Amino acid sequence: MSGEVVRLRQGKADQKTVYSSDPAAFARKWQNEGGDWLHLVDLDAAFSGAQRNLDSVRAITSAVTIPCELGGGIRDAAAIRRALDAGVSRVILGTKAAESLDFVRDMAKEFGRERIAVGIDAKGGIVSVKGWTQETGQSALELAVNAITAGASTIIYTDIATDGMLAGPNFGETERVNAAVTALGGQVILSGGIGTAKDVVQANEMPGLYGCIIGKAIYDGAVSLRDVAGRIKK
Repeated sequence: MSGEVVRLRQGKADQKTVYSSDPAAFARKWQNEGGDWLHLVDLDAAFSGAQRNLDSVRAITSAVTIPCELGGGIRDAAAIRRALDAGVSRVILGTKAAESLDFVRDMAKEFGRERIAVGIDAKGGIVSVKGWTQETGQSALELAVNAITAGASTIIYTDIATDGMLAGPNFGETERVNAAVTALGGQVILSGGIGTAKDVVQANEMPGLYGCIIGKAIYDGAVSLRDVAGRIKK
């Protein structure tokens, strides 16, 4: 957000913690400590729809050799192209995917399904969009299945109620989504609530789960990325 490394609590812009004005330095740090991917979110774009942090994204992708994925405000083909040109390996469609499965299908055909992930942000199993400011009434499980069927390779499932709270993920809902998606040949990344190394180990034991995102917990020192990287099976 505004070129800075930040974390939000439950996606609320007024509950922001700023960690650094040098995103590339943190990117190198997480790579050196064992991260497999970097999960990037342009929070300004998530709220406004306008990509304002591509310079920071380029700095990050230039600083590391591990792949990066980017979400936040990616709502048309031009935005996807700008993100890929900035060096990311995969883009995350959120609001637009919830609005149009045809868009997911078209983008998977145009850019390749391996480059298209759909981020599903949910509370109580119901999808929220536009920086979590609007609830759609749509079932997260149904959207996940439909997005994979439309051509997305990956679902990033975020439980809003747990995000940034360090109180543990919503394993139950994630397991339901994961079982349905993997049955269709897709992959799921758990997001939201990771607060301890035990949470990461438990996520790693979920059959077929592709990965999990660790955010606030590593910034606050509650989880050592180097420690958990050595404890999980790949």
